[in-house]
Amino acid sequence: MSFLLNLFLTYPFWAWMAAAAVFLAVELATNTGYLLWPAASAAVIGFVTLVSPANPPIDALAFALLTIVATVIGRRYFPHPFRHDGPDVNDRAGRLIGLTGEVVQPFEAGVGRVFVDGTEWAAEMANGAAPAAVGARIEVVEAPGAARLKVKTAG
Repeated sequence: MSFLLNLFLTYPFWAWMAAAAVFLAVELATNTGYLLWPAASAAVIGFVTLVSPANPPIDALAFALLTIVATVIGRRYFPHPFRHDGPDVNDRAGRLIGLTGEVVQPFEAGVGRVFVDGTEWAAEMANGAAPAAVGARIEVVEAPGAARLKVKTAG
């Protein structure tokens, strides 16, 4: 253990690279997007310590400032690839809003069946619209429940 401590104190480059590696490993394990920037900042400070004399308090301050700047810029210009503004990927009915389909079973008492996006769904006509005939084109306007759609005639 004293060997590692002596190595890190003598060669701060390795201490910063170890910090960068830890940040990067945790980022890869969690995929949050927040620890990538401290990892990059630690690596940059590590390379800076190779060309300039080490001053631990100044290096730590530079690391903190670089991390803040890199995080703000990184989150602004490199958004997380898995974020989206659309409907939840697990809300299958919600993703159908705006799609068109076809009536496959006549509407009785306001409820019928429609074929949208490769699946047959229970549906009701929106806003008291006249029921569509079998084979008519419809558009999904709402998904009030997990298994029922509100539709209107497409036109």
